[in-house]
Amino acid sequence: MHTFDLTPLHRSSIGFDRFNRMFEAAMRAQDDASFPPYNIEKSGEDRYRISMAVAGYSQDELDVTAKENSLVVSGKSETDDREATFLHRGIARRSFVRRFELADTVKVTGANLENGLLHIDLVNEIPAAKKPRRIEIGSGKAERIEAKAA
Repeated sequence: MHTFDLTPLHRSSIGFDRFNRMFEAAMRAQDDASFPPYNIEKSGEDRYRISMAVAGYSQDELDVTAKENSLVVSGKSETDDREATFLHRGIARRSFVRRFELADTVKVTGANLENGLLHIDLVNEIPAAKKPRRIEIGSGKAERIEAKAA
């Protein structure tokens, strides 16, 4: 694994603490980083969908929580498979927690469990004040505002 020294970024950036934490978290190794598998799809100009493969989990065993800029999906198997004798066990039924960092303007609009896939729908709602706006360029002499000396 590669490690990066973020000290130069910390010295020259102000107000990017959340970005720095996200970057550091992405660089850390995670034991179960691949479970459960998921897709992130862009389904429109400002719409997204996270689809997670959660075969074998019921709605009662899954939890989707959106808090501030974080989306946490967790699963806990409530069935006891210790009595079963498996010749091959390829379907994981272990507990998991998957975290997603969301931008300030991204909101979770719903979640749906269908055919072993958990679909979480998101929308990026950018306020009008934060949307890009075109600035008209005037012609002629620009007015200069002079500061009065005290």
